[in-house]
Amino acid sequence: MTSTPETGTATAEERKTPKKARTGARGANVAPAKAKSAKKAKATKKTPKAAKEAGAAKDGSKTAKIIDLLKRPAHQRIRFGIGYMPEDRRLVPEFTVEENIRLPLWTHAIEKPEERFAWIAKVMPEVERFHSRRALELSGGQQKMVALARALMAGTRILLLDEPFEGLAPALARRLGEVLADLRAHGVSILIAESNESHIRDLLTRSYAIERGTIKAH
Repeated sequence: MTSTPETGTATAEERKTPKKARTGARGANVAPAKAKSAKKAKATKKTPKAAKEAGAAKDGSKTAKIIDLLKRPAHQRIRFGIGYMPEDRRLVPEFTVEENIRLPLWTHAIEKPEERFAWIAKVMPEVERFHSRRALELSGGQQKMVALARALMAGTRILLLDEPFEGLAPALARRLGEVLADLRAHGVSILIAESNESHIRDLLTRSYAIERGTIKAH
């Protein structure tokens, strides 16, 4: 007589079958559940870099945001509130002073531009006085002031100034120093590359010198 095997006992035919092929219904349900769980975890988990860019790093009540500008095209960096004043000014000669100052608005929508322009005119009244003159009609020192005003139009967070005092007469150099001190009082962050530290020594929070390719903190 042949007896029927008890529940849970494999038959001789089943024992010849590979283990993977004998996976029961319960085993078949486990694998998809694990895959689904792993997929969900992957979708919600953030790397440290992603968390920083999303503003996860906090400083008191404010959220610190880390942005890698080197990965952004140059024309997109303006959106992060960065204003740049080049050493050679690079104004558009045929444009008026006001048109040169408003030039960043052509590529980026700045919040409340009219209020921003009025604030710049208040901080730098000399620029407002010749706002209708063309850039080519200005002296080198006056063009420096216009270039700074243009940088301010875009630089709502930080200003990058390249040799701002080079070639300026003493009176204009003093005036530019006063403007920068006023901007600092307004909470504007400024990064200056300058070969003559005497013009900006009183403005500095931190300074670094580049000597023969080596950066030294002062």
